Amino acid sequence: MAEATTMTAEVTVPLTPIPQDGLTELAAKNKANPADKTLKVKTVCTGKFRSLNYARDLEAFTIDEPPVLLGDNTAPNPSEIVLGALGSCLVVGIQANAAAKGVSLTKLEIFLEGDINIVSTWGTGELDKPQIGFTDVRVKVDIDGDADRAVLKEMVTHANTWSPVSATLSNPMPVSVSTV
Repeated sequence: MAEATTMTAEVTVPLTPIPQDGLTELAAKNKANPADKTLKVKTVCTGKFRSLNYARDLEAFTIDEPPVLLGDNTAPNPSEIVLGALGSCLVVGIQANAAAKGVSLTKLEIFLEGDINIVSTWGTGELDKPQIGFTDVRVKVDIDGDADRAVLKEMVTHANTWSPVSATLSNPMPVSVSTV
């Protein structure tokens, strides 16, 4: 897997940890009220393939396509956002597990690659392709902290097992789409 050398950010070490008491309180609260939570996002097309996405009371995040897919290259495309969501979800899980185990992390970087066949061109091109979407996703985690490699590796595996985004990508689920 080629590392994205142009996509680096400076991180201060050690990484700011999640407060262990806050994590314990959140786990107890969720266990006491196990009902599913509903997440909502509103997506508004602003032209061509560019869209603004609104979640909670946050500023909109933009999604676009690269020029090779007829977009204006102003933001990541939807599939890149999926990879980013997986990487970010794994970061959350690894950080939470580090807090639960009392491990201080000094480095946490996740490199993601996904193979996707775009022959169907959103259902307007070749329609006999057997699989739409990612056909393979590869993730590498570069992690360091004050625990031995076996503990760090176990935290990564555990985070992936309990990642809602990883589970969403791995497990079939119903998706209903309708007009308003």
